[in-house]
Amino acid sequence: MSSEARPAADPHDVLAYLLKHATARLTAATDAALQPFGIDSKDIGALRVLAHQEPKSQLQVAQTLGIDRTTMVALLDALERKGVVTRRPDPADRRRNVVELTPEGLKTFDAAWAAYAQAEKSFLAGLDPNASAQLHRTLRTLLEG
Repeated sequence: MSSEARPAADPHDVLAYLLKHATARLTAATDAALQPFGIDSKDIGALRVLAHQEPKSQLQVAQTLGIDRTTMVALLDALERKGVVTRRPDPADRRRNVVELTPEGLKTFDAAWAAYAQAEKSFLAGLDPNASAQLHRTLRTLLEG
C-alpha cells in the first residue's frame, strides 16, 4: 500500500474517535455537576424516566433506557440504597417489581436535572443554537435508524 492511499493519521478525522471523546468530556462535566446530589450521569437517566411517568417495572425502565436487566438491577440497587427510589411487588403481577421515585428522589431529580441541563448547555456553548439542535436531531436519527 502506498503512503498516498493511507488515511491521514489525525484521529480527529475519525467519527468514532470524535464521538468517544465528546461523550467522555460530556460525561465528566455532567458527573461533576451531579456529584453534589450523590448521583452521576448513569443515574440521571433512570431518575428522568421515573420522574415523568407512573411507576414502571424494572424491565420497562431498562427497556426505555436500552440497558440490560442485570445492569438495571445494579443501578436500581444503588439508587435504592441512596433513598431516591423504592421497589415494591407489582399488585397485578407479584413476580415483577414496580419502581418509583421516593419524595426525596423527586426533590433530588428536580435539583439534579437543573444542574445536568446547565452542564450540557455549557458543553454545547461553542455551537450556535441551530447547530446544537441539529446535532441532537442527527444523533437521534442515527440511533433510530
